[in-house]
Amino acid sequence: MPLSEEELRLLEQMERALVQDDPKLASTLRGTARRRNARRRVIYAGVGLLVGIAVLMTGAIAQLTPVGIAGFVVMLASAAVGLTAWRAQTDDGAQAPTPLPWRRRGQDG
Repeated sequence: MPLSEEELRLLEQMERALVQDDPKLASTLRGTARRRNARRRVIYAGVGLLVGIAVLMTGAIAQLTPVGIAGFVVMLASAAVGLTAWRAQTDDGAQAPTPLPWRRRGQDG
């Protein structure tokens, strides 16, 4: 059962009051901390990917197979972590227009 206009107006007032009183809680309810953590994991994964490439190339140039394999494993793990975090970030981003859980899609307060 959809909410009435009066109920939506009251919820929007409560949302504004929540943001003013406790912005950290409002941010948590919106999921921005989760997106921030996902973005941080993507950045770390990118750095790990670059480190893996450097280790792989070092192993190839020095003709040290175990070092090259270690570089490849680091690259593979970094890519897996980065893609997982990227998907989590874009999934949350698709829900960004709904500021709090009780808001319905398509409503511009």
